[in-house]
Amino acid sequence: MHLSSLYRFPLKSAAGESLQRCASDSLGLIGDRRWMVVAAGTGRFLTQRAVPRMALLRAHWQGDTALQLAAPGMPELLVSVPGDQLMRCVQVWNNHPVVPDAGEAAAAWLSEFLGQACRLVYLPEDYGIQVDLDYARLGENTAFSDGFPFLLIGQASLDDLCARVGRPLEMLRFRPNLVVAGAAPYAEDDWKRIRIGALTFRVAKPCSRCAIPTIDLHTAERSADSEPLATLLGYRKRAGGVFFGQNLIAEGRGLLEVGMPVEVLE
Repeated sequence: MHLSSLYRFPLKSAAGESLQRCASDSLGLIGDRRWMVVAAGTGRFLTQRAVPRMALLRAHWQGDTALQLAAPGMPELLVSVPGDQLMRCVQVWNNHPVVPDAGEAAAAWLSEFLGQACRLVYLPEDYGIQVDLDYARLGENTAFSDGFPFLLIGQASLDDLCARVGRPLEMLRFRPNLVVAGAAPYAEDDWKRIRIGALTFRVAKPCSRCAIPTIDLHTAERSADSEPLATLLGYRKRAGGVFFGQNLIAEGRGLLEVGMPVEVLE
């Protein structure tokens, strides 16, 4: 088995970046989901669930200095990493971190493209959000993800799903960080600890799926037949939801690179 793909999502719910290698820090892949769009009035996070047009946003990590934003019909915008001059209380599910606001230019750009008043916020590594203590240790944090620092999907699992749906589906619809090739379909369901290169991960819990995988990455339109969620409902439904992929927590920091061997430890 080996790491066949590596993805980062600099802006939560925007398009992803395919990488050959990336280091990790205490929150996951460096640069992953460190930026987030929130409603201007409430500070609540916005995602493709309610704003499918976010699928068309392109956000490119520019290291520790900036984020490059692009979208159809919009001029590109370079947003500098904000300091702590303007702090904003935001909501990500049940968490309410106070984080730096990225300023008026970014807010105006995103508000125009998304058609609603919104703000852009940033999460420094030191502001990490505690992972649910039902699955994590105290001090194990994540960024603006839906709960965990890493998401893994087996390539064979997607291949099996595509065969059941009857058409190809992009892996990026499911927004994983790590894709593993060389295992049987859904083998990841039974893993408890794995090692990729020199970095060890605990498999925390299965990933419950929402409607985002039904959104076309290129048009931001929902599939008329509700696929692939409709098919997943037929064979991946368990108590608590429909599951596809596994949420992971890294035990330490390290470098991840496409091609690295993947070893199941438990």
